[in-house]
Amino acid sequence: MNNAANRAYAATEWIAKFAYINLLWIGFSLIGLIVLGFFPATISMFTIIRKWLMGDTGIPIFRTFWATYKSEFIRSNGLGLLIVIVAGLIVLDLVFMKNLEHSFISVIQIPLYIMMFAAVLTMFYLFPVYVHYELKLGQMIKNSFLMMLINPLENLTIIAGIVAVFFVVRFLPGLGFFFGGSLTAAIIMAACYSVFEKMEKKRQTHS
Repeated sequence: MNNAANRAYAATEWIAKFAYINLLWIGFSLIGLIVLGFFPATISMFTIIRKWLMGDTGIPIFRTFWATYKSEFIRSNGLGLLIVIVAGLIVLDLVFMKNLEHSFISVIQIPLYIMMFAAVLTMFYLFPVYVHYELKLGQMIKNSFLMMLINPLENLTIIAGIVAVFFVVRFLPGLGFFFGGSLTAAIIMAACYSVFEKMEKKRQTHS
């Protein structure tokens, strides 16, 4: 009976933690007027989830979130600018292909879709790579792209997890406010952390 009560308490505690960081993510995104606040808030959320995955479950959540938000504000927005540019190019390409009916478009359509899909998957890796390694922007992009290429199972995990969260939030919109961002970040970070661990084991084996 005590074990069941302990498990229930632990589950409730984790639910509260995920709701808390989701609210912090929304709040600090708004504090930064969304445009400037979204990326440092997202990096702060990924930082906390990474620490949890590494076993540091007792960290002070607000203090860690706020410290990361301040210290990574400029650098994370540099990454954010790149992501916004790439996302904008993807949207423009989609609009262009939709509105232009030409035989040439049909030839390049599939390669373009593959490139766009790869770019989106690479962007999912960028946040975990950002918080796990100390890398320059170019190295960050390169490593994220290579990790995406050689880890198809983790890619599927990320996609399936995001789709699952999307449908849950669609049918239960209230859950999105409390868990949409934090659960999505946890799925992405957990899949990428698995990649990091595999890479570290290979490095130790060959050293």
